[in-house]
Amino acid sequence: MKSSPLRSVLFVCLGNICRSPLAEGVFGSVLKAEGKAAGVLIDSAGTNGYHTDEAPDLRSIKVAQRHGVDISSQQCRQLGADDFTRFDLIIGMDRMNMTAIEKRRPANATAQIGLFYEVALGDTKQIPDPYYGTDADFETIYRMILAASKGLSVRF
Repeated sequence: MKSSPLRSVLFVCLGNICRSPLAEGVFGSVLKAEGKAAGVLIDSAGTNGYHTDEAPDLRSIKVAQRHGVDISSQQCRQLGADDFTRFDLIIGMDRMNMTAIEKRRPANATAQIGLFYEVALGDTKQIPDPYYGTDADFETIYRMILAASKGLSVRF
């Protein structure tokens, strides 16, 4: 991956209702706290379009709010071909997401693509989908996303 500072990142999970909207909000709050948010484009998307135009899962909204991050105005969307040239970096939450992202990568793609923990922390750990889990599972992924966001922020 290139060593020059990045200016845009797209976080991707399956439906863009749990992990990726949370990552979008948390990463934005980390960059803001570090004074790096100006001019950085942060967005999220899903590999499927089941929830297009919906708000994030209420449990993601609530865990974010408990930690001072507001993601309630985000709208879910599906990963598109133009994302591969619009963003410097596309981040998948787990290996299944990475496979789907790679399958959608067009020939003219310029974005770097990587697993969140691997890009941010040099660890192959995946961020599990909490959708069928409990509030405690959403708290766990919040902490994982926060740790990875702090690691990723050095690239910006």
